Amino acid sequence: MSRKIRVMLVEDNPEYREVIDLALEDEIDIELISQFGTSEIALRSLQDMSMRKVPDLVLLDLRLPGMDGLDSLPYFKSALPDAKIMILTQSDEEADVLRAISRGASGYLLKSSTLAQITEGIRSTMDGGASLDTGVARFILDTLQTRLPKGEMEQILTPRELEILTLLGEGFVKKEIADQLGISYTTVDTHVTHIYDKLGVRNAPSAINKAHRLGLFPLDE
Repeated sequence: MSRKIRVMLVEDNPEYREVIDLALEDEIDIELISQFGTSEIALRSLQDMSMRKVPDLVLLDLRLPGMDGLDSLPYFKSALPDAKIMILTQSDEEADVLRAISRGASGYLLKSSTLAQITEGIRSTMDGGASLDTGVARFILDTLQTRLPKGEMEQILTPRELEILTLLGEGFVKKEIADQLGISYTTVDTHVTHIYDKLGVRNAPSAINKAHRLGLFPLDE
């Protein structure tokens, strides 16, 4: 059996921390190894070299006392370069979404998500998926603007790559994209790798944000 996904939770509401703790207890492939009420304490814990378990993923709230989640996100990325950072917050503000993704968040879920959506979001994020709340994904796609002529866009991404990136932005995982487009999972995985290489990014949310800034998405017909 493969090792469990190790999760650190940074959340100032003790009642919500308990909800997440109880939810993850029932998951055979996910383990909550630590939880903290502030970013500062969580980051200090990572400096302790005697820590026996290093998190694979950090569930990070944005509205925290002291250093908020957006400001602390780069510090978590620096302290845990191999870990994923998944935002779990009440904020669906457009500025928060774009800042979190641009600062390296690998996922963005709202606290209104069901526990099943959160646990699946953790798995999807670890698997390289987007893990974007449906409303968040819709906002990102709705705000995309065309800035480059079609010919110039195709010099960066092929039409198929752009199609796959759009589906990633809508929250689909690779297997679902393969089923929807009638192609193999391996083909989708290869396209996603090419997309990341071309855009110079490491995950789907960063790719979507980069494509947004480059104006690679066409306006709705």
